[in-house]
Amino acid sequence: MTLKDLAIGESARVSKTGGNGELRQHFLDMGVIPGTVITKIKLAPLGDPIEFDVNGYELTMRLADAEKIEVETESSVVECPSGRIETTTNSKKVVSTLRPGSGPAGSTTVGTYKSTAHPGLGEGGKFHAKGDGDPLPDETLLTYALVGNQNSGKTTLFNQLTGSNQHVGNFPGVTVDRKDGAIRGQPNTLVTDLPGIYSMSPYSNEEIISRNFVLNEKPRGIINIVDATNIHRNLYLTMQLLEMDVPMVVALNMMDEVTGNGGSIDVNKMEELLGVPVVPISAAKNQGVDELIKHAIHVAHFQEKPLRQDFCDENDSGGAVHRALHAVIHLIQDHAVKAGIPVRFAASKLLEGDKRILYALDLDVNEKEILEHISLQMEAERGLDRSAAIADMRYSYIKNVCSQTVRKPHESRERIRSQKIDTLLTGKYTAIPFFILIMALVFFLTFNVIGAFLQGLLETGIDALTGLVDTGLTAMGTNEVLHALIIDGIFTGVGSVLSFLPIIVTLFFFLSLLEDSGYIARVAFVMDTMLRKIGLSGRSIVPLLIGFGCTVPAVMSTRILPSERDRKMTILLTPFMSCTAKLPIYAFFTAAFFPKHGGLIMTGLYLLGIICGILNALLYRKTLFKGEPVPFVMELPNYRLPSPKNVGQLLWEKAKDFLERAFTVIFMATIVIWFLQSFNLHLSLVEDSSQSILAKIAGLIEPIFRPLGLGDWRICTSLISGVMAKESVVSTLQILFDGGVNTALSPVSAASLLVFSLLYCPCIAAVASVKRELGTKWACAVAFWQCAIAWICAFIVCLIGGLF
Repeated sequence: MTLKDLAIGESARVSKTGGNGELRQHFLDMGVIPGTVITKIKLAPLGDPIEFDVNGYELTMRLADAEKIEVETESSVVECPSGRIETTTNSKKVVSTLRPGSGPAGSTTVGTYKSTAHPGLGEGGKFHAKGDGDPLPDETLLTYALVGNQNSGKTTLFNQLTGSNQHVGNFPGVTVDRKDGAIRGQPNTLVTDLPGIYSMSPYSNEEIISRNFVLNEKPRGIINIVDATNIHRNLYLTMQLLEMDVPMVVALNMMDEVTGNGGSIDVNKMEELLGVPVVPISAAKNQGVDELIKHAIHVAHFQEKPLRQDFCDENDSGGAVHRALHAVIHLIQDHAVKAGIPVRFAASKLLEGDKRILYALDLDVNEKEILEHISLQMEAERGLDRSAAIADMRYSYIKNVCSQTVRKPHESRERIRSQKIDTLLTGKYTAIPFFILIMALVFFLTFNVIGAFLQGLLETGIDALTGLVDTGLTAMGTNEVLHALIIDGIFTGVGSVLSFLPIIVTLFFFLSLLEDSGYIARVAFVMDTMLRKIGLSGRSIVPLLIGFGCTVPAVMSTRILPSERDRKMTILLTPFMSCTAKLPIYAFFTAAFFPKHGGLIMTGLYLLGIICGILNALLYRKTLFKGEPVPFVMELPNYRLPSPKNVGQLLWEKAKDFLERAFTVIFMATIVIWFLQSFNLHLSLVEDSSQSILAKIAGLIEPIFRPLGLGDWRICTSLISGVMAKESVVSTLQILFDGGVNTALSPVSAASLLVFSLLYCPCIAAVASVKRELGTKWACAVAFWQCAIAWICAFIVCLIGGLF
């Protein structure tokens, strides 16, 4: 039978991990190896994908992928109260956490946990190692790679280490690019926050970034952050990092949750078994970080490399893996040195079948044949294929480490809380209604309650300030041209854009709450089936939702997608998600033409963008991106209360970004437009704007917009300025329409303009981000295609409106 055949709540032991390529390797890296016990938790509301419990964490996969993993049920498989089951990988016996009352709380049936005195939170252990040589000169730049699993707290720790303010979220893949910063109080240091990675066998684009950095950039040290609440899976990456032979310190993060739930970790013993310093910390509470810095500085300065790299059990199946690894090490040693790749790491990757490492080593034909014979011999003796044998070797050692050092906590409060919340937010009949309700509530509070109220206050303040400045300039007898520039240009233009800051900040506030809590990951789980119908994976929902905030980070966040096909397709769809920069346009025209139907118009515009995105996705699927979306394999984090610091930090960043654009790009655009609108080709001040330079330029494209009911040079000008920044559309209109835009447009024309503004070319920053990800040709294609779609939709609106 297969995983697909399990009933809800049923457990089974993996007998064979099927499939091939990087997906199969990804399953093995996540702990889905022969001998592992997996429990089926639930199906997504639409019947696919499935959520499983694997070694105490939640993993999702589709039915089609679950069908590739063969399992066998056994009466000896016993589930502990927390749902966490551990097994030996030789399929001979099960190692499970003892039930309360049957032994020491959280003790295990294999290995001996000694409750020895060991460091508390924030204290280093007793690790001492001898450096390979003399310490580095004091002026040497100590570079560090901050490496860890997705959603393990890397960015939070990076912020604590460097004092930076990077965005933090409770969703796998928040970091999509490397970020650098000096460790606070430590000169000549540079730590790089890398995207989350489950193993050194990259499955997605951001994982490639992380592996290439560690391999190619040769950092002086590695800070490996480990989620102590999920230590079994997190240590899998640690095993591979130790093989890199780089000075390293392990940061056991979230130790406050472990101890708070009755668990503990013998840090001294773990240091002995891993051969590197281990420091318990809580990055979110900034506990233990100073001690971690001291250890990191020490190991890098003295170049204290890991004391242990060999994790084989020589007695296991005759030591097949051990012999194979050492045979390969002897075979490739000269090639590894020449390529600059740690030989132990290279050997284990070659036995896994890693083609990137094989290519980098440049083995000759005879050496490749010998490598293949070694691998086949190992498979025959071990009874597992090569990838599974290496994964099994690592997980066997991890189980040995955990059995000797980890006193498992009771079922955590965070997990219990998450399970209760998920009964509603991922329930079969409640998930989608709750999603619609939550998003509707977000938009209602943003546009009709909180955001609207704050916007009114800010508008009142700007109007009062404008009046004071106008009175002052008049009293001073200021030159009429300068007076007009300050009042009609700067205050009218920039001021009108600034008034929409509360709406933008409010929307980002709610989106950050959803992300920081862990709900966005559930949305991906719930929406996967729907998105697959249009050719995407459920993971694409994250960039698309971010697109409602800003297209630029949405495009960047597509790096969390493991498939190049899905990544390109998602990037092309993000401009259809209406970003917050367009809100000033919507608010301006709904207030002018549809004051009684503002909420309806706003909702309709957002729905129209989504519908256009769906139609385009179906078109792309049949033409540019034929084939099926990549498998949906993702870890579901526990729900956590949003951090006020993280949310406040994100709001400040977005507000600062908006203000910077308002007083740079929009400010300059406002002055340029005022100048072009106020002077003619002879640089003479004009009384009628229709005789200005701006009118002449806009007149060239006016015929294109005439069929849309927008045959006014002032409207054309505002749309051109919107390519620089969408908010400047409103500031331009405020400058050009002295008597109000109501006098120049009908309600039908206004509706046409709203639709065109919704869909046409994204701003320069968004186009630049597309260029960075996909290249110039794709960026130009996106700009042209969006304008074409916008013209067609606006023309249809104009035709329909004309009938009524």
